[in-house]
Amino acid sequence: MTTYIYELEDWPRFRWDQKALERLAAVRNRQGRLTGRMEAFGFKLRAEANLETLTEDVIKSSEIEGEVLNRDQVRSSIARRLGVDIGALTPADRHVEGVVEMMLDATGKYDAPLTSDRLFGWNAALFPTGRSGVTKITVGAWRNDESGPMQVVSGPIGRQRVHYEAPKAIELVKEMKVFIDWFNNNNEIEPVLKAGVAHLWFVTIHPFDDGNGRIARAIADMALARSEKSAQRFYSMSTQIRQERNAYYDILEATQKANLDITPWLQWFLSCLDRAFDGAETILASVLKKAHFWKMHAGESFNDRQRAIIDRLLNGFEGNLVSSKWAQLAKCSQDTALRDIDDLVGRGILTKGAAGGRSTSYSLAEVATSFGH
Repeated sequence: MTTYIYELEDWPRFRWDQKALERLAAVRNRQGRLTGRMEAFGFKLRAEANLETLTEDVIKSSEIEGEVLNRDQVRSSIARRLGVDIGALTPADRHVEGVVEMMLDATGKYDAPLTSDRLFGWNAALFPTGRSGVTKITVGAWRNDESGPMQVVSGPIGRQRVHYEAPKAIELVKEMKVFIDWFNNNNEIEPVLKAGVAHLWFVTIHPFDDGNGRIARAIADMALARSEKSAQRFYSMSTQIRQERNAYYDILEATQKANLDITPWLQWFLSCLDRAFDGAETILASVLKKAHFWKMHAGESFNDRQRAIIDRLLNGFEGNLVSSKWAQLAKCSQDTALRDIDDLVGRGILTKGAAGGRSTSYSLAEVATSFGH
């Protein structure tokens, strides 16, 4: 029978080999350099980078759990809450609003104490209908295990593999009090390591019927924001974890079935964070490209439809942009869309794809820009 780390006698006295975490110094150095670089940019660029990073973070954290959110809704919801002007806003459904609300509360109020009521609010925000899919769940309270022990399983019914079984519900009040007190008061641990320990500890307790992974990642982001003393986010751990989802689940499972020496987990967490900084370069390049484009064309005239669609292209438009799609997005006629497009093609701002007729697609001409590390 498998023994889990929370069943060990010295739980939750985690330990690790500090010497084996040689990557920590390099990661902290990169974190500091990224923060310093962003401080050199103006308020508008920082706000744009923060918006793009948070959008990615919200989307990818949900994707890790197999849930796909609408990017335009997420971006609009975040922009509205942060007061960032992105033109016309896309109405967001209450589920998207709830996910965004949780993430912004975690990172925007990073210095506020973590409490059980705050965690209940996050959980309720993730499941505004009180259901996970079609299944009714306990929301805004610790799970009660009425339908059996909390298990993480995979495989078909009858041949399911149990990856993990969480502590019994009767233990949750005590377990969560110890965790919350540690998170709020233990300042001896290095802040980035604290993010890694908090992530593992919370997901091991698994206190909710659903949403534990997303809340664990929000808590880690909150700890990272505390380590930088800044609510603005310029890199996304969830985006990197999404790319490494199998390795993420494997190391979590292995750690929860091992002992309280969590050195391997912290090594993986630091390595993943280091790779997340690479993703920050991609987001920063996109933001700078957008700023450079509008600076290049500052003296030119664009109607509202053209400006809105160009913004969408600069933000990473998914799929092919054809005239019918333009008309749909801009809420105009096909003839108006073609006039808008032809005007931009004539000015060298849009380029035509190889296909002709109705399937002709359009993309932005390359914007040459450069920036230093």
